Amino acid sequence: MAMFERDDVKLYYEEHGSGFPVLLFAPGGMRSAATFWESSPFNPIVELAPHFRVIAMDQRNAGRSRAPVSAQDGWHTYTSDHIALLDHLGVERTHVLGGCIGGPYCLGLMQAAPERVAAGVLQQSIGHDDNRPLFYEMFDTWATATAAEHPEADAAAWQSFRSNMYDADFDFNVGRGFVEGCQTPMLVLMGDDPYHPQATSREIAALAPNATLVERWKSPTQDGTVARVVEFLQAHTPA
Repeated sequence: MAMFERDDVKLYYEEHGSGFPVLLFAPGGMRSAATFWESSPFNPIVELAPHFRVIAMDQRNAGRSRAPVSAQDGWHTYTSDHIALLDHLGVERTHVLGGCIGGPYCLGLMQAAPERVAAGVLQQSIGHDDNRPLFYEMFDTWATATAAEHPEADAAAWQSFRSNMYDADFDFNVGRGFVEGCQTPMLVLMGDDPYHPQATSREIAALAPNATLVERWKSPTQDGTVARVVEFLQAHTPA
């Protein structure tokens, strides 16, 4: 367990296991923190640590991480944190695995630093599918609970931040054009509810040149999920 600090940003992270790194982006929406993996159908901290160096983190202003809030905040802000943490840890290249909101986080890192991502696993990624009000409500609930800690941000700043996160279409972050040209190997574990639409998982897998869709994965033992994810990541681990 450790805290990485840069300027006025404090990011909590923890490491498990050894070997080629896997950077995890947890589910939980704006509250994305390592502890959310404990209630996930597939907990990569537990399942991947015997094979890889697993790096789990709390996103800014979630769990134990803290940072200022501004009207300019958005997906790129989180990507900047991810790259800074990799730099801090001396990780030149990594796999990524993201659940829920972690799907767009994975894609954002692939776009910003493609040479640093060997492969990615997207676990029931969020996406736009006539569900924008759900994400607005989720953001507003988080912002209301967090606002007292951020006197630097007025109502307009929070609204701008929300728009930067959830006003786009498709995956909310990188868009179809990037995914269509993204060469990074991906394993897409399909979502099946309003926050994690099947349509988003299916389209990511259809557009990305090196993506494989996994429809059944939420019963890890019965579905062989653990073995499939481990084998996928091992197959794409640089020699």
